[in-house]
Amino acid sequence: MAAPKKGRNASAQSKPWRSLALILIAIVGLTAGMFASGHTTPRLGIDLAGGTSITLRAEPEAGQESAINKTNMETAVSIMERRVNGLGVSEAEVQTQGDRNIIVNIPKGTNSKQAREQVGTTAKLYFRPVIAREAGGAAPTPEASSSPSAGSDKKTENKKDEKKDEGTTPSPSATSQGRAVTDGLKADASPSPTPKASESKDSGDKGDKGDKADPQNSKLQAEYAALDCTKPDQRTKAGKGAKPTEATVACGQDSQGQWQKYLLGPAEVDGTDVDEAQAVYDTQAGTGWKVTLGFTDKGSKKFASITGKLAQQQSPQNEFAIVLDGNVVSNPYVTQSLSSNAEISGNFTQESAKNLANVLSYGALPLTFKEDSVTTVTAALGGEQLQAGLIAGAIGLALVVAYLLIYYRGLSFIAVASLLVSAALTYLIMSLLGPTIGFALNLPAVCGAIVAIGITADSFIVYFERVRDEIREGRSLRPAVERAWPRARRTILVSDFVSFLAAAVLFAVTVGKVQGFAFTLGLTTVLDVVVVFLFTKPLLTLMARRKFFASGHKWSGLDPKALGAKPPLRRTRRPAVPVETKEA
Repeated sequence: MAAPKKGRNASAQSKPWRSLALILIAIVGLTAGMFASGHTTPRLGIDLAGGTSITLRAEPEAGQESAINKTNMETAVSIMERRVNGLGVSEAEVQTQGDRNIIVNIPKGTNSKQAREQVGTTAKLYFRPVIAREAGGAAPTPEASSSPSAGSDKKTENKKDEKKDEGTTPSPSATSQGRAVTDGLKADASPSPTPKASESKDSGDKGDKGDKADPQNSKLQAEYAALDCTKPDQRTKAGKGAKPTEATVACGQDSQGQWQKYLLGPAEVDGTDVDEAQAVYDTQAGTGWKVTLGFTDKGSKKFASITGKLAQQQSPQNEFAIVLDGNVVSNPYVTQSLSSNAEISGNFTQESAKNLANVLSYGALPLTFKEDSVTTVTAALGGEQLQAGLIAGAIGLALVVAYLLIYYRGLSFIAVASLLVSAALTYLIMSLLGPTIGFALNLPAVCGAIVAIGITADSFIVYFERVRDEIREGRSLRPAVERAWPRARRTILVSDFVSFLAAAVLFAVTVGKVQGFAFTLGLTTVLDVVVVFLFTKPLLTLMARRKFFASGHKWSGLDPKALGAKPPLRRTRRPAVPVETKEA
């Protein structure tokens, strides 16, 4: 009979330090990444760090119950995220709960009253004519006497030609982001004056109240010149408090993600004048994705009037800015008067076209949101809850360690070392998940980490008991460690698979804070497998070579006498049995 292949197993048994070195490298790498990111502690949720949690319930208009659907709710979430981020909150959490509720969690340090006003009001969408547009940085005060040079004309034309081939996104962009037309695309080849000349010309053509010496006009021009859209605090304050009937300033991003600042005229079309907006693929002309706009009867007259005026202007005064909550999300240019139906086309992708259509639709979305509940957790209360969670975890860990010391004695060193490695990996990964995916450690997540202590300890116990069973059968420690591993490994994998499956299902079917518990439970379950395979098993293999454990010291937890071991297994020759002769 062929001898069993032992080369691979023997190599793994003789070099357990490879696995230990691998997990050490992982810990060092994660630690370096944590310090490099600048986040050395896990991000805390509202219930631990303090903050405000707002629950909003969607209310449709009479006779439009179908307006509460997944698309409209996701659009509302994106609008609220933009508003909350506009408050300077980078760690806010906005998500749907059920089919008609939205949960907004805002951490401490935010004006809760202002946040409630921002997320609870209906989005304000306006179509405003563009007076001037330039890069987002602050510039000297515009002067009407300045005129475009030949060099600037050429630069503007080249820029426009170049941008015609770029991808389109629903974020604000230059004039090439989208073009509003009804029949075909028409390029506007007229040279673009500098923003200074455009501003001066508009002051005369538009017939703003007063001339350029008017204090209100001068104040707006100074505000536009000083505006720096590359700074978040200035973007938030830009145009704040401006009425729809007044000129204002605003910020937006172009297709390359660069910030631009805008000087905009009074709103000519309101968002409620939009009847519908859809993203469609142009199969006839083969120009790709575009956004179609439909207006109400009242909106059609407004839109026809303003596009007729804009079509006679030069760039950028032939553009109209689509402004949502003070931010320019698109600024297509016009080459002809448009009526009730229009298109915004360019190099859209399917996703960018749908996003822009959702933003336009939200101006006429038949949904309002009412506050169901507002919960404010102070930082002191959050600290108390965090302290209580840490105390509960420390008590649970102390009880597990005490049990291991009493029952397993020397083996408890391996178990405690494995628990420490698992805790270190959990802490490092949670610290990195905060800035990468926005994971926040809340109270249910702390509970999941506490439950994981028992799951991890259970894996050690399964392995240790298998080793003890082998010793009871009369085997020495080193063979017992290797023979016990295959059976213990199967049991550990099945047990952890069940725990991970339960965590995955819980994460999929729940929302809010319960997901924190499920996520932490699943993460620690995966880490349990990693620690047992790469640390516990190799460490026990190394310890089995030490005299303290190999000789079965009474404090090692592997004393054969204390375990009631059988005498060592020996192979003996079977005695010969005399054969009796039988007579025929």
